[in-house]
Amino acid sequence: MATTCTHLGMIRDVTPSAQGCEECLKIGSGWVHLRECLICGHVGCCDSSPNKHATKHFQATGHPIIQSFEPGEDWKWCYVDQVFIE
Repeated sequence: MATTCTHLGMIRDVTPSAQGCEECLKIGSGWVHLRECLICGHVGCCDSSPNKHATKHFQATGHPIIQSFEPGEDWKWCYVDQVFIE
């Protein structure tokens, strides 16, 4: 497991795709916490949510870095390197 993220150069200045989980809003489902893709701005639900849309977005696109989309939180996570970015 890596101790640093090797994908920081991929981070873009993104606009959130929605104010909630994009897919959950379409299907009328709820979520626990939200995550924003820092490559394209997709907002998806966390792995504690029933649908795990943030991880599904990573699996579908390969976009490696998400950030918490919760008020007051600014941590990031790299799926590929499996490391938190402070």
